[in-house]
Amino acid sequence: MANPGSVVATPEMANNQESSPASSVSRSGKAKGPSLKPMNQEVDSEEYRQLIKLYDSTFKNFTEGEVVKGTVMQVSNGGVVVDVGYKSEGIVQISEFLDENGEVTVESGDLVDVLLERTEDRQGHIVLSREKAEKMKIWDEVEKAFTERKVVIGRVIERIKGGLAVDIGVRAFLPGSQIDVRPVRNLDAMRGQELRMRVIKVNKKRGNIVLSRKSLLEEENAEKKKQTLETLAAGKVLRGVVKNLTDYGAFIDLGGIDGLLHITDMSWGRIGHPSELFKVNDELDVIVLKYDPSTERVSLGHKQLAPDPWEGVQDLCTIGAKMSGKVVSLTDYGAFVELEAGVEGLIHVSEMSWSKRIKHPSKILSVGDSVEAIVLGVDPQARRISLGLKQTEGNPWNELTERYPVGTRIKGKVRNLTEFGAFVEVEEDIDGLIHISDMSWSKRIKHPSEVLKKGDVVEAMVLSIDAENQRLSLGLKQLATDVWDNFFSNNNAGDVVEGKVTRLTNFGAFVELDEGIEGLIHVSEFDESDGSEKISLEVDALYQMKIIKISPEERKIGLSIRALKSDDFQPNLDKATEGKGTASVTLGDHFRNQ
Repeated sequence: MANPGSVVATPEMANNQESSPASSVSRSGKAKGPSLKPMNQEVDSEEYRQLIKLYDSTFKNFTEGEVVKGTVMQVSNGGVVVDVGYKSEGIVQISEFLDENGEVTVESGDLVDVLLERTEDRQGHIVLSREKAEKMKIWDEVEKAFTERKVVIGRVIERIKGGLAVDIGVRAFLPGSQIDVRPVRNLDAMRGQELRMRVIKVNKKRGNIVLSRKSLLEEENAEKKKQTLETLAAGKVLRGVVKNLTDYGAFIDLGGIDGLLHITDMSWGRIGHPSELFKVNDELDVIVLKYDPSTERVSLGHKQLAPDPWEGVQDLCTIGAKMSGKVVSLTDYGAFVELEAGVEGLIHVSEMSWSKRIKHPSKILSVGDSVEAIVLGVDPQARRISLGLKQTEGNPWNELTERYPVGTRIKGKVRNLTEFGAFVEVEEDIDGLIHISDMSWSKRIKHPSEVLKKGDVVEAMVLSIDAENQRLSLGLKQLATDVWDNFFSNNNAGDVVEGKVTRLTNFGAFVELDEGIEGLIHVSEFDESDGSEKISLEVDALYQMKIIKISPEERKIGLSIRALKSDDFQPNLDKATEGKGTASVTLGDHFRNQ
């Protein structure tokens, strides 16, 4: 089909047209054809052929599949008319000239690249495609990038099997193994990202393009690493990027080489996990603490860039001062309190209460609590501060002496029984001990449960108070009259008394002289010294005997049946009674003097 406005010479036109001046046949005003003879002149077939040949020579030679330049002649909803210098114009779909917002990107007179798909369709038009022309150009660029190892930039379209689909003008494949130097766990998160890559494989015929980001990163890291290693040294301050976080620290990318920032070197203060301070891709300044060229291991520090708070701790914490802080950690033996960033003190469990027996700090404190404590000790070299919680309050044990002088009668509830005594609650969290030896003057008590039981309200006497060691001694028997004092007041050595045998042993017999009063008859004091009379004692039987020894201090009484019939006992008896209450005569002394 001829272009609009163009004239094509035919034999019929030559024979039928009227005579006229010579004129030029033009196509859209671009190419001029030969002058036609007047119509009254005959045009032979040879001349006509020459005429057609000349007309065809005015057009360019095209090859299907070739990308050519054309001029936009007209833009309409029906399409864009493009003149490429051929016999006819081509019409390109308007959609191929729309931007992301749906706006037309060309106007009449613009030059555009189009692909000549066919020289003529059924309607006689040439078939053109701008979209395919652009893709052809991109493929040429991709092949060039592959050959010359140039970097291409693409946007991740979606995750597909084995990797990612990437738009670099045409669809390309980025394998999962080629995405990064380290395995990427979440490929979906990369959707929409722009990446710099290299083309590692291209097949135009099959439409196959394979990319690699890993190879490019390795090349770049190798160059960065070289530059970094040239300046790397202990004490060097560098700018790095957090690459990875672990429980024990963070790996920092210094530029082609990674360094470890241990959790203990992140902050002067206490942190539980590196994520409390940093996250992946954070930029931060670090100082090189140690660098081993042989292993290329780099140890980094961050807290070292700030002043050490312990350097001025003695000015901050003076012994006896009251300080406020926050509980940051609990252990079996105490609670750590942060006084300021990087400075912590320990409240030992023994320093938490004057009176309570605290098994674990969690009984009275929790992490995050704000507390006030007294500074008990400071050791800057060891980075230790001892704190006291109970010292913020008065010591109730110091006041106890004033309230309960020795000899005071007090009432309390039996809180606990042990093998050696009973603990009695005198005040809230203040217990006194009634020792088993202070429960009775006369009874031999094997266990406190013989006298008391848990929960009993008892009256006792204060025997002693040790405020420093927080000990309160109580007595139960001290509230009653001492039967031993009565016995010693009414009986002396040499007196004849009557008693009941309570038990027999291999060394003698115990005799009950009065309620709660026992004496001992040694086996040597059973019979006559010459053995003329044998006495066999029986339990629960009553016997008369003579007191041969009195010891008020030891609360011991020596008895003898043999002495009742001994005439020479009186001299020794007089010696035994001398200084009664301060001295004593043993049975052995008696026999040695005979």
